[in-house]
Amino acid sequence: WRRVVASPVPKKIIELDAILDLLDDGMIVIAAGGGGIPVIEREDGSLAGAAAVIDKDLASSVLARAAKADVFVVSTAVEKVYVNFKKPDQKALDRVTLADIKKLMEEGHFAPGSMKPKIQAVIEYLEGGGKEALITDPAHLVDAFQGKTGTWIVK
Repeated sequence: WRRVVASPVPKKIIELDAILDLLDDGMIVIAAGGGGIPVIEREDGSLAGAAAVIDKDLASSVLARAAKADVFVVSTAVEKVYVNFKKPDQKALDRVTLADIKKLMEEGHFAPGSMKPKIQAVIEYLEGGGKEALITDPAHLVDAFQGKTGTWIVK
C-alpha cells in the first residue's frame, strides 16, 4: 500500500549557511539529492517534521540559486530533453530559451513526475537570476560541457 502525502514546493534550505561555507572552502558537497527533510516552523521558531515529500529537482534549484551557481545541472536518465518523447516525431532539444521551454511545458510536452519537475526547476533557477542550465545524463556530462550534447536552457 501507499500513503499519499503533500509535496510542497521547497522555500528554503535550513542548512544553507553550512553548505555555502563548505563550498567556499573548496569542498564537494552532496545536498538536496533526495529533496530534503520536510519541516515546518512552529510559532516558537522551532522546527517540526512534516508528513510530506520534497521534490529533489525543485530543492536543487533552491540550492543553485542560493549558491549563485554559474550553471544549474540537472542529472537525469536521458541524454537530452525531448518533445514528443518516445513518439515517432520525437525531437531532441539542444539549446532552448527560457521563453521557449516555458511554452513547451505549457503545451504539455513534459510528463509530470518525470521531466516536468526538472523543467520547472530550471525555470525557477533562471527566473531567480541563474544564467544557464543543463539537462543530461551522467554518462554524457563531460561531452555536454564541451558543447557536444545535452540540453542547454538559457535566458
